[in-house]
Amino acid sequence: MSTQKIQAIRGMNDILPTQTPIWQHIEATIRQVLDSYGYQEIRLPLLEATELFNRTIGEVTDIVEKEMFTFTDRNGDSLSLRPEGTAGCVRAGIEHGLIYNQIQRLWYMGPMFRHERPQKGRYRQFHQIGAEAYGLASADIDAEIILMTARFWRQLGLNDLELQINSLGTATARAAYREHLIKYFSEHHNQLDADSQRRLDTNPLRILDSKNSDMQTLIEEAPQLLEHLDEPSQTHFARLKQLLDQAGVNYRVNPRLVRGLDYYNRTVFEWVTQKLGAQGTVCAGGRYDTLVEQIGGRATPAIGFAMGIERLVLLLDAELPKNVPHIYLIMVGDEGIQQGFRLAETLRDALPKLRLATNCGGGSFKSQFKRADKSGAKIALVLGEDEIAKQQVTVKYLREKQPQISVAQSELVHYLQRH
Repeated sequence: MSTQKIQAIRGMNDILPTQTPIWQHIEATIRQVLDSYGYQEIRLPLLEATELFNRTIGEVTDIVEKEMFTFTDRNGDSLSLRPEGTAGCVRAGIEHGLIYNQIQRLWYMGPMFRHERPQKGRYRQFHQIGAEAYGLASADIDAEIILMTARFWRQLGLNDLELQINSLGTATARAAYREHLIKYFSEHHNQLDADSQRRLDTNPLRILDSKNSDMQTLIEEAPQLLEHLDEPSQTHFARLKQLLDQAGVNYRVNPRLVRGLDYYNRTVFEWVTQKLGAQGTVCAGGRYDTLVEQIGGRATPAIGFAMGIERLVLLLDAELPKNVPHIYLIMVGDEGIQQGFRLAETLRDALPKLRLATNCGGGSFKSQFKRADKSGAKIALVLGEDEIAKQQVTVKYLREKQPQISVAQSELVHYLQRH
């Protein structure tokens, strides 16, 4: 009787041991930069009340309408796996009294969930690192956040990301612009695809974000939001550009940059690359000054961003070395195994950064050497009967043409420190 093979759910991928070193490198690098800017980590639940995302992201967005993993629990409550991190962070900030009349810089990391069509760089379970700053209304925090993200790329060695910025203005200015946009697209209704026709009356700004190549000329000729900004938003955006110019950060004003979530206002930005095809946005964010009040807190200015770890992995994967052992310890015979484990612990105590793999499961010299070579280790240490009798260890280089030598066990730590 055959049974069906159980595999991972589509779009929810295993991260294998050959891949985890690059994840750890990215996470550690970004964690260090966030710490240097005074951001504190907050850890948030994967599940939230569905109403949280309905109220924050917007009920007429693709995320809420088509992409959330939502279910009713045993108590009859509607719950959703988080599709993004900002809403949960704001909820936690209000619930625990972290936000009102305070300045907070917070960051988080972990999986998010959207029921999208899986493709390179876009999955149904994906991982983000995000940061949020609360209590600061001026453009200097916008500039600092962007400067911090620029530092991420320098620390990671990514040199070909482009910064795009825009301003969405206030809700009042955007509402007036929305009417101009509806009028324009209504006059060209037959040129809109099905998604854009559906969005025309519910969320027309999202039409500007369409990737449909047949609509790009129509979108380029649409009215621009920057031409309809209120004066305070114009002043805020001009100040941001001034600060970025003074800091030497290159950027491009993209008047079609609107972001996919309803809660953004004023500053929005994206870091994009040409190396990942359609999934070229590596990091994105913006200001959301009305969201805290929208969830039930007191009015609090805020700005944040999120970056997709999978996309950073794709950009860096070919450039970083894999996390293989430095040394593979070959042990022959019962006495060799007993002494070998003691020796291995001595080496790990003396050399904390050493990656040492010991042979387990027995085997002949030949089979153990095959395992050592397959492990990727640079050096094999051999502990057999002859070595035990002489209180030595044989050192054999696996990747370099160097002669095999014998080293006294008492001198092995010093030898490895020099080599």
